[in-house]
Amino acid sequence: MVPKRILLIIGGGIAAYKAIELVRLLRKGGYVVRCVLTRAGEQFVTPLTLAALSENKVYTSLFDLKDEVEMGHIQLSREADLVVVAPATADLLAKMAAGMADDLATTLLLATDKPVLAAPAMNVRMWLHAATQRNVATLRGDGVTMIDPDEGEMACGEYGPGRLPEPAAIKNAIDKALGASGAPAALTGQPDFAAADHRPLHGRRILITAGPTHEPIDPVRYIANRSSGKQGFAIAAAAAEAGAEVLLIAGPVALPTPPGVIRVDVETAREMAAEVAQGLPVDAAIMVAAVADWRAADTAAQKIKKDGSGAIAPLALAENPDILAGLAKSPARPPLLIGFAAETNDVLDHAQAKLDRKGCDWIVANDVAADPMGGETNRVHIVSKGGVDSWDRLPKEAVARKLMEKIADELDARVPIDAD
Repeated sequence: MVPKRILLIIGGGIAAYKAIELVRLLRKGGYVVRCVLTRAGEQFVTPLTLAALSENKVYTSLFDLKDEVEMGHIQLSREADLVVVAPATADLLAKMAAGMADDLATTLLLATDKPVLAAPAMNVRMWLHAATQRNVATLRGDGVTMIDPDEGEMACGEYGPGRLPEPAAIKNAIDKALGASGAPAALTGQPDFAAADHRPLHGRRILITAGPTHEPIDPVRYIANRSSGKQGFAIAAAAAEAGAEVLLIAGPVALPTPPGVIRVDVETAREMAAEVAQGLPVDAAIMVAAVADWRAADTAAQKIKKDGSGAIAPLALAENPDILAGLAKSPARPPLLIGFAAETNDVLDHAQAKLDRKGCDWIVANDVAADPMGGETNRVHIVSKGGVDSWDRLPKEAVARKLMEKIADELDARVPIDAD
């Protein structure tokens, strides 16, 4: 199931700080979140904070040419499944009720064809004022879902209704408005970690590499391995769903970041090695990336041309760093280190040799001659010093979830969660 998309419009007022926690809860719940910050909202929270938590660009201005080229405000207003205004100030409610469009937020609200949910926040006198109540009634009549504000002490010292509801309550209202959580449903027969009372990797930190690396020869050519990144991204998604803090270091692939995952994009093997080292320490490292073994010893500054002679172009190669073997020898070696092996023949023999050579704990091996890279399924063998665990062919998402169960059990045995 495709994750639900939320367009979150953040108005001004001291309650804007609660939007930070709301974004965190929505991402944890599996939603894709884009934030729009009003000029007043910028006085209380920063675009940088919201961008880091949402893992998406934050929009602030209607007249930003670069933003309009990348994603016009009409597209932005209509790509979401739900538009949420929190906090919805008295000013924003008045503009919404009047159909005004004098900044990015109000223009998006007027242009959207998607359902709108608003969570008001303001001084008690402002909330109880006849004009505000009239605006709220108008908006409800227009089909906007309104969450009644909480009652309590205000930042100004007054007491009464007008407080922004707690982020968890707003998220519950969003879940109800959309009919379900934003998290994709579990595959049939696979554990639904997101719905479980205990998520087996809660409190763990997992590092995952995925995709290929591109090693430039000249400005238009590169050396690479064939890799779609699908299995690595599925593993990252399953690890986050199981409660882990996930760092995904991704080579050049056109895949969306899984919900709840911190993603770092790299191009070359050396860049990937540097980011892996930077990401330590972790409880487990799962090295799924198909890293190029070789790179051009000297990258040409200009495109290399054929000279018509038929002679073979000289291409000196240099060996790339062995990220998996290097990590196995690192003083910060993770307690559980897992490598992947895509083989075309003698799969188990090559995987066993790689396990011994690399110094890791497991090798996850698969036969890419029988099922080329980029497919939607995988049949893997988990090779360790204790033997071989061969699995039936499964969708890559199911392989990922099953792997998370095995990793959780192994970490519980090796590194209890309350260990120093």
